[in-house]
Amino acid sequence: MIGCAHPRLLPRRAPLATLPGVKVLLASPRGFCAGVDRAIEIVELALERYGAPVYVRHEIVHNQHVVEDLRSKGAVFVDEPSHAPRGARLVFSAHGVSPAVRREADEQAHQAIDATCPLVTKVHIEVTRMVREGFEVVMVGHAGHVEVEGTMGQAPDRMYLVETVEDVENLQVKDPERLGCVTQTTLSVDDTREIMAALAARFPAIVLPKRDDICYATQNRQDAVKELANHADLVLVVGAPASSNSNRLVEVAARCGVRSALIQNAGEIDAAWLEGVECVGVTAGASTPEFLVQQVVEHLVELGGATTQVSSLDEVDEGVHFKLPAELRP
Repeated sequence: MIGCAHPRLLPRRAPLATLPGVKVLLASPRGFCAGVDRAIEIVELALERYGAPVYVRHEIVHNQHVVEDLRSKGAVFVDEPSHAPRGARLVFSAHGVSPAVRREADEQAHQAIDATCPLVTKVHIEVTRMVREGFEVVMVGHAGHVEVEGTMGQAPDRMYLVETVEDVENLQVKDPERLGCVTQTTLSVDDTREIMAALAARFPAIVLPKRDDICYATQNRQDAVKELANHADLVLVVGAPASSNSNRLVEVAARCGVRSALIQNAGEIDAAWLEGVECVGVTAGASTPEFLVQQVVEHLVELGGATTQVSSLDEVDEGVHFKLPAELRP
């Protein structure tokens, strides 16, 4: 993965009253992607159609504001299917689940609704296909991430997880001639470039992912941060510490040579970070609601005073929409 000192921890000094002349530049695209929109809509529609409670395995997406809003409407978040009452209506989160989790839900007679992002489902299908054809599969991703656990669970005895080039160097497989590769969807081409090169050098026959297997939202948001970095002295990423794609946005800005910080809300902004800054770039992870971004902008305007200018990169319409599960369609 991208190697750099943790960019989220910026020095704190005495707060400043105002910071005249600051410009605020918003990234586009930013915030919710189609998979997150779909997952949240699934829980809301399930509550509307079937009534509370509706159980959800793990956080539907990695954002506490979203989770708390759904909890207030009657969603109950559980770690495993067995933690919900037998026969409950259970939603699988956007990150996807393993076949073992699906079997456990069946054993509990749960009425399961699948909110897995279709791009994650695509990776699961690819793993299943390669294993059926006699391949072992290397997954590039972060150990312990919910999506990685779900994908590795598709074929736990035929998969290997690598996080770094060093992992590739130490990787031992049964048959180097029958080896495939998939990635965590919240990574990007940039995130995986060195690891993919190391895999190709070590295992020349490996079948690497096609570029269009990379999550469009992850790549687009990282490209937007690179554009922000051409203009901004500081990039603020609004997102949760548990959000992989939000952390990657912070790293992309740092890799471009721009100071960056991951914040969950406007209250985490330290005015001292803005001392000597002419332009602040603002973006958000794919599971961050837009109202949090707007609160950050409003706070920056308060700090900068009447002379603060707010603008955006050219608006990007990603044009992606995923269908709802059949049981929730009108």
